[in-house]
Amino acid sequence: MIKAAFFDIDGTLLSFTTHRVSKGTVRAFEKLHQAGVRTFLSTGRPEVLIPQMPVSFEGMITMNGGLVFTSDKVLLSNPVPDAELQRWLDLAKERHLCTMIFTRDNMFLTQPNEIGLKLRNQLEFEMPPVVDIDRMRTETAYQIIAIMPGEMDAEVATLLPHCRLPRWHPYFTDIVARDNSKALGMEAICHHFGIRQEETLAFGDGANDIEMLEWAGIGIAMGNADDKVKAHADRVTTDVDDEGIENAINQLLQ
Repeated sequence: MIKAAFFDIDGTLLSFTTHRVSKGTVRAFEKLHQAGVRTFLSTGRPEVLIPQMPVSFEGMITMNGGLVFTSDKVLLSNPVPDAELQRWLDLAKERHLCTMIFTRDNMFLTQPNEIGLKLRNQLEFEMPPVVDIDRMRTETAYQIIAIMPGEMDAEVATLLPHCRLPRWHPYFTDIVARDNSKALGMEAICHHFGIRQEETLAFGDGANDIEMLEWAGIGIAMGNADDKVKAHADRVTTDVDDEGIENAINQLLQ
């Protein structure tokens, strides 16, 4: 029996085309709630970048598991180690790499470039405050957004051994504390609510959803997901623009 469902945002709840939650997804959430299923958000975004949506959640996994909370309690808080934030900022300054950091309550941008602006336009969020790179050194960062090509991932992974780089976009990679993942957030939420792992359902489309899809009792990849992501899912539904969530829920809750 499904008792909890977890949802990624970009490419799962929100279409990259319309940037909206579909009517079918709203109907799917209503069906889940009528069946007594709790719904949770699981995203790489910080809370400050989570848009208003016509669906509700009892808790949120944000910044790829860096900060996990319900309406009244923080369940997990694990920022990027400060020493590794400093090493990344040294590299970014040397090579003039556009960088964003997400703190618990805010976000900052330094060294903006054309690729960073393209990312902002694709995800439709307001550009964060632009600061001098050394200003970032005083912050506690739960997530770094490194605007860099995939060819740099191995180099940066070596530079930051206590972090990992869950890349889900060709323009950039997230950088988070090594043990952080959406799966870790799911485990914290399930422990809090007394839900067993096999009673969970998860929807995702990106590489940073792989651990979540594997951990869930039923992991469902969106039809628009990369084949490498689909390979880690129990099921594959239709595209986000073809009511993928509703189609899967209708099959599961007949």
